[in-house]
Amino acid sequence: MEVFEPFLAGIDNPDHRDRVEEIFNWVKTRFPNLMPKIAWNQPMFTDHDTFIIGFSVAKQHMAVAPEEAGIHRFSEEIVQAGYDHTKELMRIRWDRPMDFALLERMIEFNLLDKQDCSTFWRK
Repeated sequence: MEVFEPFLAGIDNPDHRDRVEEIFNWVKTRFPNLMPKIAWNQPMFTDHDTFIIGFSVAKQHMAVAPEEAGIHRFSEEIVQAGYDHTKELMRIRWDRPMDFALLERMIEFNLLDKQDCSTFWRK
């Protein structure tokens, strides 16, 4: 996943960098058909040239973006997991564990929901 190396190198905190790299590796291992990509300066995974899941980092949290449909579909589970969310992304504070089961369900939802999608974003 060389495509993510410059992004990872830009994360100053080594613990945050290691955690993000762990999550990227988990996604690539669990979903080997997804393509890693950097677009709009953000790391993401795509399938048949359509957006599936994206990530970003901030001082206090990591953000996971499954598009608005994914946030809407999983909003209760996001809150139950102890995460905050907006209409487009969920925020995982650095001191909170990653709920990999929730991340897996989000990715699976997008793969299924967008299997016939011919655009990068949902319309």
